[in-house]
Amino acid sequence: MNKENLGKEEKVPKSIGIIMDGNRRWAKGKGLPAMAGHLAGYKKVKEVVKWVENSQVKYLTLYTFSIENWKRETKEVNYLMKIIFSLYKKEIKNFLKNNIRVKVIGDKTLLSPETFTALEKIEKETGDCTGLTLVLAISYGGRQEIIGAIKKLSQEKTKEEIVKITEKDFENYLWTKGNLDPDLIIRTSGEMRLSNFLPWQSAYSELFFTKTFWPDFSEKEFKNILEEFTKRQRRYGK
Repeated sequence: MNKENLGKEEKVPKSIGIIMDGNRRWAKGKGLPAMAGHLAGYKKVKEVVKWVENSQVKYLTLYTFSIENWKRETKEVNYLMKIIFSLYKKEIKNFLKNNIRVKVIGDKTLLSPETFTALEKIEKETGDCTGLTLVLAISYGGRQEIIGAIKKLSQEKTKEEIVKITEKDFENYLWTKGNLDPDLIIRTSGEMRLSNFLPWQSAYSELFFTKTFWPDFSEKEFKNILEEFTKRQRRYGK
């Protein structure tokens, strides 16, 4: 979708967040195990990244694995971690070839040392890429992010300094430091909530909910959402 189709350049969302929901229900509907749904979801991510690259968007944040997801069955969690761990081996060449910078946000202390190291390698080796910034929210929880920021801030600042803290100052203590807040957040699968995804950063995001399960999310639907985004009036309280 080019500028002519979208209208004015400022109407194009510079940053998009996606809550990729519905993998397990998609698999269940086809009589498949949950892991098959997660594999299909992973393949869909690769497609969506290509669509986003072609749409002038600068940041794409994917809700990959929430802190709450650690409560799922061990077998399922291990499978998801296996997919995440394999990203370096399977995708690093594609990231570099397509000039994609990868950043990871979340509580990385909950990851295994091997997965932590693999993600660090991806971040380091793509750090100089200047194309799309792909933000992977892994072991992420928005409330936990805010609480962590408050704790760190209170350790580094005096009471007098804390009184003068601005929103911009506070954002420097969030996991998303340096990232663009999402102009647009999409959630698939029919659920209509943010589920602890970027609560601070989504204060003025436009929200779109689709009943489509994540593995079935189509490029046509993605483009329709971008088109609808151009019609919304973002007043920011004014």
